[in-house]
Amino acid sequence: MLCKIAFGNVRRAGKDYLVYLLTLTLAVTVFYAFNTISVQVDIAGVSAQNNGVGELLGSVISGLTVFLALVMGFLMVYANNFIMKRRKKEFGLYQVLGMGRGQVSAIMALETLFVSGAALVLGLLLGLALSQLMVFFTASLFKTQIADFHFFFSLGAFVTTVGCLVAIFLVTLIFNLRVVGRARIIDLMSASRQNETVKTRNPWISAAVFLVGLAAIIVAYVRLLHDGLPYDGQPEAMSAFLVTTLIVVAGTILFFFGLSGFLLKALQSARGLYWRGLNMVTMRQLAAKVNTVSFSMAVIAMILFLAITSVTTGMSLADTMNNTVERGTPVDYTRCLVYFGPAVVDEMNAAEAVSASAQEGGAASDAEAVVGRTGAVRYAVADAPVDVMEESAHDVITATSDEIAQGAPAEQPFDLASVAGDYIQVDGYDSTPRGADRPVVTLGDLCRAVDMPLPAGVDTSSESSLGLLVMTESNYNDYLRFRGMEPIELGEGGYTILSDMGATVNDIYNKVLGQGVELQIDGRTLTPAQDRVPEDASTFQNAMMGMNSGTIVLPDDLVAALDLPPYYSYLMVNYANGVSTEEGDAYVGAHRTYSDVTNDAGESIAGWGTEATRTNTYESTDTMNGLISYLAIYIGFVLVVACAAILTIQQLSGVADAGANYRILAELGTSTKEISHSVLAQQTVFFLFPLLMGVAHSIVALSVIIKLVALFGGLTIEGTVGITGLIFVVGYGGYFCVTYLMSKGMVRDFVRVRASE
Repeated sequence: MLCKIAFGNVRRAGKDYLVYLLTLTLAVTVFYAFNTISVQVDIAGVSAQNNGVGELLGSVISGLTVFLALVMGFLMVYANNFIMKRRKKEFGLYQVLGMGRGQVSAIMALETLFVSGAALVLGLLLGLALSQLMVFFTASLFKTQIADFHFFFSLGAFVTTVGCLVAIFLVTLIFNLRVVGRARIIDLMSASRQNETVKTRNPWISAAVFLVGLAAIIVAYVRLLHDGLPYDGQPEAMSAFLVTTLIVVAGTILFFFGLSGFLLKALQSARGLYWRGLNMVTMRQLAAKVNTVSFSMAVIAMILFLAITSVTTGMSLADTMNNTVERGTPVDYTRCLVYFGPAVVDEMNAAEAVSASAQEGGAASDAEAVVGRTGAVRYAVADAPVDVMEESAHDVITATSDEIAQGAPAEQPFDLASVAGDYIQVDGYDSTPRGADRPVVTLGDLCRAVDMPLPAGVDTSSESSLGLLVMTESNYNDYLRFRGMEPIELGEGGYTILSDMGATVNDIYNKVLGQGVELQIDGRTLTPAQDRVPEDASTFQNAMMGMNSGTIVLPDDLVAALDLPPYYSYLMVNYANGVSTEEGDAYVGAHRTYSDVTNDAGESIAGWGTEATRTNTYESTDTMNGLISYLAIYIGFVLVVACAAILTIQQLSGVADAGANYRILAELGTSTKEISHSVLAQQTVFFLFPLLMGVAHSIVALSVIIKLVALFGGLTIEGTVGITGLIFVVGYGGYFCVTYLMSKGMVRDFVRVRASE
């Protein structure tokens, strides 16, 4: 009997359950579809090129799903509040007719179970279809061909989705049982006559609050545009950014709190508009809701801002890496050696001295302890760059237990020359001469020379005071010949600048070269030998994005006279003829023990930096593209749906509360069409204003992010506007349409009930 009653209630109250069912179905759809990513990767042929990418994406998506399920669980509680509000009288009537609270609770549990089951079935069907389509998106994202497409069902994704749905069901059920268990029968029976108590604010006070909020938002925008993002994580920059964040949050809340009163006062002044149709009723109802929805609208605006920013930035970053990786992989294999500078040497020697002194009881001086202790490391600044190819030969390849079992030696020298064909070593020098305390040329110097500031947040960081890397003309010409390019001629007083970064930095360098800016270095006047940065001839290591933030090429004799310590050495290798890419990658990728780089005195002068093959760099780019793109779309869609569902529930609850008012308007001769237009106007305000505020916040934030990311290769949002717009049209626009259609039906029901009486 209880099951029959519950099923009949679900069929009868289908409109009330529509928002709950829609939101839960969408949640199941995206939960299942995105958790099949590991299977999609296999079918798309990505795993053959990127080992482990499927497991990585699957684990990240799975963990994120749990978090988003918690968000959706609380959202479902909020959605269910609307249903309970509409049906309290019905539940009270059950108890009046003799049902116990346990039976009423059982009916509610069965109703929730039926709706959740329907959402599971519908969501899985949609999720199955979406997951099949996403295989093609995955293949295009990772640039692979689908060799064997077939229909698939992921048991792991199914279990995860069902687990999340069960958790949401339990949270909703507990809330429902708690409401019925605590409510008295008289409260349930009179629920339809109890309205939420609201307090309207003085319009002048609301207008003042609105202006204060608007001013706070403008101040936050100005601060962000001026200060930028905390690029280098300095405490002062982080504090300023936190203050800016608090200002914009407070301003957003105040803006929405005073918005209704401000509009009410403004429209009252325009009497021709205020007294037209139901504008007065519409504005009064908006003003009456300001206390209950201002905070939620502000939160929704901030969440929409987060969704817009995350989707746009994430997808744009993935697109940027995809566009720059080809230029960033000039050779088959690169290896980097980083030399210790004077400050680093002093710091590490001091640390070794303290350690040695502590071990020997402090009997000897710090210097004596470091030198005398067995196994102690002494650090020194290199006199000149070392031969990276020769130093690589000191590395030792260590075999795994399986390889040893197959007869491989436990250890063998790392003979890089055996797989290397053409190779070149590029040496970069620190631009601060030995014994000096300032670089010969810095990025900040060049910015001031052409009056072009760096992006906000970078201009005040340590990056602007760092010196450019220095390279000799002869070494750079060797590099150019290695790349098949024409050498340059600097002469006695020429220089050029290299960089493979984005437009933010390169525009400065191009202006320096184009305007013929003269540099005074060691008493010599230098002029540019080129008018633009040769971006295609500025990459010295395989990387997804630009890594050369600025290198100045100087005549050999000038570099020698400056007495600059070495800073970097890059070894660029193309595999020899007869050595395939797979063979070369396997050899350089074998596990090995790295050698210590020392001088003739046994002092450590450098440490091994990054090394990368062209293949691994492309694979890493594909992995990052896939991870960022999926996370951006996943998070963005769920957040948009959550915001839209909250607004939908708020508006439907408001329409339900105003049912008596709509009946009175109908009795006074107002047509159903006019009432529906009034409802549409209110809902447009509540849906549109948080979206506009979120878009405004996003425009300002993205303008700062674009300038900052342009340091590393550029960031454009044109290509992702379509994806972001699609998410909002499907999620946000869809819920708006559902809200209005349901509200329109509720208005007709209210008017029809009164007419039948």
